[in-house]
Amino acid sequence: MDPTLLSFLGFGGLFLLIILRVPIGVAMGVVGVCGFAAVVNWSAGLNLLVNAPYRMMSDYSLSVVPMFVLMGVFAGAGGLSRELFDASNTWLGHVRGGLATATVAASGGFAAINGSSVACAATMTTVALPEMRRAGYAPGLAAGVIAAGGTLGSMIPPSVFLLLYGIITEQNVAELFMAGVIPGLLGLGLYALVVQIIARRRPDSMPHGRRASWGERFAALRGLWATLLLFALVIIGMYGGFVTVTEAAGVGAVGALLIGVARGKLPPRVILRCLVDALQITAAIFTIAVGATLFGYFLTVTQVTQNLTTYLTQVPLPAWGVLGLILLVYLALGAVMDELAVILLTVPIVFPAMQALGFDPIWFGIVLVTTISIGLISPPVGMNVFVINSIARDVKLTEIYRGVLPFVAADLVRILALCLFPALALWLPGTM
Repeated sequence: MDPTLLSFLGFGGLFLLIILRVPIGVAMGVVGVCGFAAVVNWSAGLNLLVNAPYRMMSDYSLSVVPMFVLMGVFAGAGGLSRELFDASNTWLGHVRGGLATATVAASGGFAAINGSSVACAATMTTVALPEMRRAGYAPGLAAGVIAAGGTLGSMIPPSVFLLLYGIITEQNVAELFMAGVIPGLLGLGLYALVVQIIARRRPDSMPHGRRASWGERFAALRGLWATLLLFALVIIGMYGGFVTVTEAAGVGAVGALLIGVARGKLPPRVILRCLVDALQITAAIFTIAVGATLFGYFLTVTQVTQNLTTYLTQVPLPAWGVLGLILLVYLALGAVMDELAVILLTVPIVFPAMQALGFDPIWFGIVLVTTISIGLISPPVGMNVFVINSIARDVKLTEIYRGVLPFVAADLVRILALCLFPALALWLPGTM
């Protein structure tokens, strides 16, 4: 069978399995092994199933994933998200829309020590949603604010998405993390701007909160020391060259544990639960990674990557036109597939073409992750939306989607800004 035709059948089979609710890591693995065997032979396909997962799982560079996951889990269980929200609310809650702005600010702060968009959304749902509903916020809008704020975890370092992009493309992960700082803060600022626009246009949906005294405000800042310490250990440590990315992940995990224990928030039973939670999250990530690796071997033998690179570099469009088409495809994929799977599945195919077209690999990683993160809040899937709905079941999915649409528009503005001003992503890593 023609390899190109077989590759199309492979993608069709993959999407069919996903529609049938087969876990995406398993679906990619099954299609990858069967497709590889169809091109080569079944003996080679079975050998691939035996050897490839071990080679991928034993890669030292991937040890950073469970460490960053564990740091985020310890930080969440240690109450850092609550302190971030309380401090933000104390300073901002008295203005119209202040509670929503505080939620966005707290999400950005928690993203800086968590790295997971879904975990950020789930945590802030339990912390901020009851407060906003008690204050009289429209439920769908309140949930939309949290869903959008959760996407900051995909950009503000340490980001699991940026980490895996760096490993796949063999780019400097520390530089990728630094490149995500300004775009992440830009996203935070745009979300806060959207909140203020909504507050002015629909004041009844965002009531005023209580004005805290200056004493209360400064007292609330004292609770931020743990977050700032973790941020310094991880991000400043990498930026200054004091630790490698892997060392920073280990230091962050141990630091989050020691802070939680010292403050009495992590007794032994909670530590055990955190370890189990981190193990489950890591196992899910690695399952998808193994499946993507197996599928990648199938794509290699069918020469999809080489053919796509040749086609994209010869298409009668300028490089920016090609980039625009690819980003539209990523917007569509992010809306129907797991974002982590999209990165692991497509980056090995698209990245060589982007390099051939002359785009900076660090900058492209930031634009790519920003684009894919929109899928976390876009219908028909929107993982963050489903996570919030699973916790607040009385808030309908349609209400959350309506509440999150203005923030999707803000993300599109952010992508445009990154394309017009690449220095937003490249300036900070250039200073390292």
